[in-house]
Amino acid sequence: MAIKVPKDREVPFGAITPAPVRQQELFITSNWRIVRPVIDHEKCTRCFTCYIACPDSCWSYNEKDDKMEWNWKFCKGCQICIHECPADALSAAPELDFEDGVVRLEKPF
Repeated sequence: MAIKVPKDREVPFGAITPAPVRQQELFITSNWRIVRPVIDHEKCTRCFTCYIACPDSCWSYNEKDDKMEWNWKFCKGCQICIHECPADALSAAPELDFEDGVVRLEKPF
């Protein structure tokens, strides 16, 4: 017997919710990152391996621009996406090389 799920509670294939995905600013978790992934869009094949491999869902696909986008507020710098990228389109760069540096919360908690 199939379970009848109400239309407003259906989950799309792959459990991927449609945009816009909301984020909670009070739960920014990238404070301890020492490196960040940098993408070379010329090498990227949009295979979605970074999207699948990321334990914090920091990668998304921008259909309009046809490119992968990285959410810097929640990336912890684990480098899994970098090691798993089959196109070698991701590299690790020291966090302090960027003007925005490490994300800091105004109020710790």
